[in-house]
Amino acid sequence: MSDAFTVLWTQDVCRALRKAGRTGQRPPVAFSGVHSSLPRWAGANTGDTVYALHVNQRQVYVVSQLRVTDRERGVCCGTPPATWKDPAHPGHDDWSMLGSDGCGAEPVHVAATPVRFDVPVPGDLLAQLTWQNRRGRTRVLKYVVDGRLENSISLQGFYRLTPESAAALHGVVAGEQG
Repeated sequence: MSDAFTVLWTQDVCRALRKAGRTGQRPPVAFSGVHSSLPRWAGANTGDTVYALHVNQRQVYVVSQLRVTDRERGVCCGTPPATWKDPAHPGHDDWSMLGSDGCGAEPVHVAATPVRFDVPVPGDLLAQLTWQNRRGRTRVLKYVVDGRLENSISLQGFYRLTPESAAALHGVVAGEQG
């Protein structure tokens, strides 16, 4: 059975996506790293789903739903760098804002929905979303007030969703909730 996760795409990442004209395009790759600025996609395997989330003016949006297809560096990634000055993944320059220059960036090839900034997570659902760690402990978002997220700290990182929350976010992406 596949798992589902969330990752928070920062204001800087989303601003770069907009500036580069990536809205409406499907990212072929995302990047996992070893530093908090580029969350490590620990536990995500081929077939798993990742919901890229963004917070703007206290509203949470699903920017893209990404299904992991491969976690290896492929021919599409370009020539590995010979020095620290060389680009890490020159074959994915169009999507470098997703972290290709991050600390220890590793490619995660994905089949994704188009990048969008107009798919809000309904406030009532936001308060119910639940994540589960490897030990089975669950948690909900902190700082949800009147369906709005007052502080995004509990979204920062890469976290496994419960199956119910994954299904609910899938419904949001599919337009079944709103």
